[in-house]
Amino acid sequence: MMGLGGYGTRVAGAMQYCTKAKLVGAISGTPKKLTDWQDSFGIPAKNCYNYQTYHQIKNNPDIDAVYITTPNGLHHDMALAVAKAGKHVICEKPMALNAVQGQEMVDACKAAGVKLLVGYRMHFEPHTLEVIRMRKAGELGKILFFRGLCGFKIGDPKQWRLNKELAGGGSLMDIGIYAINGARYMTGEEPIWVTAQETKTDPVKFKEGVDETIQFQFGFPSGATASCLSTYNQNNLDKFFLNGEKGWAEMQPSTGYGPIKGRTHKGELNQPVTTHQTVQMDEFSDILLNGKQPVVPVDGNEAVKDLKIIDAIYAAVKTGKKVELSL
Repeated sequence: MMGLGGYGTRVAGAMQYCTKAKLVGAISGTPKKLTDWQDSFGIPAKNCYNYQTYHQIKNNPDIDAVYITTPNGLHHDMALAVAKAGKHVICEKPMALNAVQGQEMVDACKAAGVKLLVGYRMHFEPHTLEVIRMRKAGELGKILFFRGLCGFKIGDPKQWRLNKELAGGGSLMDIGIYAINGARYMTGEEPIWVTAQETKTDPVKFKEGVDETIQFQFGFPSGATASCLSTYNQNNLDKFFLNGEKGWAEMQPSTGYGPIKGRTHKGELNQPVTTHQTVQMDEFSDILLNGKQPVVPVDGNEAVKDLKIIDAIYAAVKTGKKVELSL
């Protein structure tokens, strides 16, 4: 695990229940975190590194893959270094700050002969997979519309998520990516155009280049459309709605840590409640070691598509114009 902050700790805790994956090493710039993790998770001291020494993982046969959970702005360089060390790369989303960086990560991993996976935990979530199954089976009929609402009221103004250099933006990078990715796996299509509008009510907290609220719209080849909202200034927003000619599906919460809840025109969704990170890491093990193909891709190419859309949304906000997309 590289980056032992809040999310890294959540993944580490969930991994204690994995049957195919095991946490064996840690990388951090904070010595106390490394000793704490050695105690908490039984990690050997010889498998702990700092940001100056982690290239030495190349010589450590205990480590197969590194999960990067540092701030967004650090992902690119760290992924390139891990790939160079010959280890598989798992990266938290958004994978990079823009599509150019993302493609460089894909190319570097390919050149190094390692796999690149991204922390799309919802791609393994049972309620989500059931809605995707229903859509693929034609139970909703022709898909007409998707709505994704993602947001929360962000706290500490000094945190890295509100730092343009480290975050790459604001709410869109952190929480809006769920609606972007969700629009794609829920409709089963790639958007061909995007429009977007930004609203900022607190320019002190949300400085230049750090978005507070963005509304964005997609058009798909079939004629279906999507309307989404990403914000750091409202709670109670974690909702997906998918509408088709024959039926509909609604999820709320739709992407939080759970339990995910949903219903369709046929009634409540009653799939098992899972710990997302436990399932994700076991599934990732099957992908890395056994070549398993997930229902919805979780590789670097999938992440580059989301980054191209993020680039297009920011361009649409800046120009006020519809931006054409080709993914």
